[in-house]
Parts: sequence; structure tokens; C-alpha cells
Amino acid sequence: MPRLYVEAPLAELAAGAELELPPAAARHVQVLRLQPGGVVELFDGSGSDWSAEILAMGRNSVSVRLGASQRIERELAQAVTLALSMPANDRMDGIVEKATELGVAAIQPLMSERSVLRLSGDRSEKKRAHWQGVAVAACEQSGRSVVPVIEPVRSLSDWLASLGEEAGTRRWLLSPEAAEPIARRAAEPGTRTLVLSGPEGGLSKAEVEAARARGFVAVQLGPRILRADTAPLAVLGWLALSVNGL
Repeated sequence: MPRLYVEAPLAELAAGAELELPPAAARHVQVLRLQPGGVVELFDGSGSDWSAEILAMGRNSVSVRLGASQRIERELAQAVTLALSMPANDRMDGIVEKATELGVAAIQPLMSERSVLRLSGDRSEKKRAHWQGVAVAACEQSGRSVVPVIEPVRSLSDWLASLGEEAGTRRWLLSPEAAEPIARRAAEPGTRTLVLSGPEGGLSKAEVEAARARGFVAVQLGPRILRADTAPLAVLGWLALSVNGL
């Protein structure tokens, strides 16, 4: 059954309510050549799914009747935020997509000293909105009913300076040097994990020291040097298995 994201508070509507699908979802229905009487699955990011029957289709519109809601439990047992220096080219799209599939709760795009990709102003917001759309599409595909938040692009220094004390939050810095094996941190108490990952050339010494001053502990996955778009996904995969006890 097709799953479609609807940016509307479906929880405020009663079963049997009729509504027009937003343009993006309506286009999806049109592309799939669905017909009145067909059924789709809707979600609004709140953690529930709704079945919906297609009532009518116009040239650019689709109306549906909302069915009963079902609470979906597919999130990680612990919220994981990935803060990373944006890689060059289109590799950020792949990171957002795969991180969403792996259960990330939020992604913070960063610009560090050695970052190749630098964004500001309208271009920065357009990229953030694009990545949010990538996350939505990944949720539709993977069955998640909670959409990860893609935060506005920030410089690493500004972001680190904004961090306050957060009880129960583990802060890990991915680093191949002077780092503990990540498995040693498995038993570390915490209800949330914040993972900081650097760019292709790595973080500068000053940036590493600034992160450590904010409570980040250097961790590594093994003896090999992983690419900037591989390392954060490897950590997320490890966390997805460890925090859910799989």
C-alpha cells in the first residue's frame, strides 16, 4: 500500500473526515495511477498512520476519506542526533536518506574549517528544505511515521558555542586518532546520543579541542579510515543495533 506524508494535523480529524491531499501527495497518487476506491496510507510525522480511501481525482487534486489511526512504533529506543560537516557534491542527499532509514532523530548540517561545501542565505534554506524532502521520502519508503528534523545550516564554532548542558546526553566525536573503540561506550548511561562527524579532511586541531571542551569524547569504529559520508552512517547502524538490543 502506498505511504504518503501529509503536512497536516491528521490527529485532529475524526475517522470518516474528508480532505484534499496536498499537491505533492496528490501528484504521487496521480503518478501511481490509483483510482477512486483505492486505499493509501497517510502519516503526518506524529507517530501514527491512517488508512484513507480515495474518493475522487481531478486533474490536479485528490480527495480521500480518512480511516482509523494506528500508532506505529518504529523509532530507536534512544534519540540520536547526527551533526556533520556537509560533504561535497550530492553526497549529503545519500547521508540524509540512509540516516533516516537507520532511525536518526535529527540532522545538524555544519560548516567547519575544511568544509568544501559552504552555504548561506537563500541557498542554505533551499538546501535544508531539499534535505527535509529527502527525509520525508525516506520515511515513506522505510515505514517510519516520525520525520527527522533537518536543522538550519550553521558553522561548527557557532553550533558548539550554542550547546548547553543536557542531562542524559552522550556526546561522541568521530575520530581515528586518540579515540576509544565505540563498543567501550556501549554501557555509558544516557537517553540521547549526539554524534559529531567531520569533513573529508577531518576537523582541525582547534575544532577538536573546542568539541572536547563541550563534553565530546573521541570514539572510533575500527582501524580503517572511513570516508566522511561512511563514518556517520556506520555509527548510526551500530547505535540502531545496540540501543534497541538487536
